Amino acid sequence: MKGVILAGGLATRLRPLTLVTNKHLLPIYNKPMIYYPLEAMVKAGIKEVLVTSSPDHAGDFANLLGSGEQFDLKLYYAVQENPKGGISDAIMLAEEFAQDEKVLVLLGDNIFGFDLRESVEEFEKSEGGAMTFGIEMPTESKQYGVIERDGKGKVLSIEEKPENPKSNIAQTGIYMYDNQVFELIKNLTPSQRGELEVTDLNNLYVAEGNMRCSMIDWWIDAGTSYDELLRANEMVAEKVRSGELE
Repeated sequence: MKGVILAGGLATRLRPLTLVTNKHLLPIYNKPMIYYPLEAMVKAGIKEVLVTSSPDHAGDFANLLGSGEQFDLKLYYAVQENPKGGISDAIMLAEEFAQDEKVLVLLGDNIFGFDLRESVEEFEKSEGGAMTFGIEMPTESKQYGVIERDGKGKVLSIEEKPENPKSNIAQTGIYMYDNQVFELIKNLTPSQRGELEVTDLNNLYVAEGNMRCSMIDWWIDAGTSYDELLRANEMVAEKVRSGELE
């Protein structure tokens, strides 16, 4: 199974912090933000990872991360020429890299402590489909994609920022896909904001009855605002001091 970390975009909501650097290179306590998804990949047992970035900062990632040897990974890089293309557009950059293998996709600004290894091993043995990961957010779920699932974890619907959420489960930026994902992306049409949306991709799997949702305990979308960036630093610092994170 291959790994893909999406670290592109313009991060306009974090300007001026991101005027001269990519948001995934900003510090979260004692490490650059990009280290956290890389370490999650290692923990999950992934050995080869593709990092996608925007044209402006591709060289910065290569300078920082190199070949991936320091993480015991083989790292590869791809440039998303259109930073506004959307998450599914960025996933599409991994088609050749994946070589018909299943893929674990992480958004580069998502920080979490959940060990994905068991989920990865189960998904590798499965016939296919897709998996997303959710977290209970009783008061904030409608700010994200909202997942409706049954008692066995099968996803019934995913709605992006609904006015009337069907559940309190927010969709995180952790996804696993089988090798048909790239053909499905080719059939997507851009949303009203001109992006190939990951929720639209996931709903293609939902329509086939092939999307499952697993729950995680804590998660921070560190790149969405100054407040979330600050919260990520504070939370990670606390978890490092307690020994929960390294």
